[in-house]
Amino acid sequence: MIVRDYMTKNVVTADTPANRDEILKILKRTGISGVPVMKDGKCIGIITRKDLLSNPHETQIALLMTHDPISISPDATLREAADIIITNNIRRLPVIEDDKLIGIISVADLVGAVAQLKIKDEIKNRYIARTFALWNETPLTIVGRIMEIAHVDAIAILDSESRLEGIITERDLIRCSCIEDDVEVSDFSNGTDDDEWTWESIRDMHMISYGISRIQLPTKPVKLAMVKKVIAVPTNAGVSECALKMKRGRVDQLPIINGDNRLVSMLYDRELIRALLDYTPQ
Repeated sequence: MIVRDYMTKNVVTADTPANRDEILKILKRTGISGVPVMKDGKCIGIITRKDLLSNPHETQIALLMTHDPISISPDATLREAADIIITNNIRRLPVIEDDKLIGIISVADLVGAVAQLKIKDEIKNRYIARTFALWNETPLTIVGRIMEIAHVDAIAILDSESRLEGIITERDLIRCSCIEDDVEVSDFSNGTDDDEWTWESIRDMHMISYGISRIQLPTKPVKLAMVKKVIAVPTNAGVSECALKMKRGRVDQLPIINGDNRLVSMLYDRELIRALLDYTPQ
């Protein structure tokens, strides 16, 4: 199982010079989580949804993207790709051959490979992760900040009876976001009202107005933006069964629930691809 056979070949890229607004449009239109940044035919960086959401005021691609991203050969094994992705806590690897970008191998591609292996081991033995949830009335602005602080890509949403009602992801936040332009004023006065030696008549006033542009999330409650048709699984679900559900549903995580539809943990795609490290061909 090598990278060449599982990578995505038709890669959506951004060429420099590009601006943040163009990247945001690409991510909204395609639903992908990140794009390689190209210059003179070479991949010089990767920019992701997380980069945009974590730096809402930054507009320069050079300051947002990850420079000189880790890459991989098309003849490397999927086990090697999974190991690099897990170790470096990333979601994609540019596939480089003869200094040219020929594809991307992503977590989603590796999940597809896990689905083919028909691994029946239960996810509860190794792959589930502890998680937390938010109330469905939580404002999106707060949700985005919590996701940034907690370093998570998705959060389960509960109703007033503590039952699983939906899930919100970075993809949903990007879809709801907009570019907000505003003007701010800075006061560089030499004196202050608290300074008894400053006379109003001689105080130096330096007021500077400047434009700002930022990615803004609406203040509406998360229940209006979350995905309501949640694909969930029990703790005894099989590894490849879950990978297939992720692939078909085009999701990066599966809430794990008990018989009362109550959230108990989460299965993330980056945890599930550990199966490639554990797998021994029969």
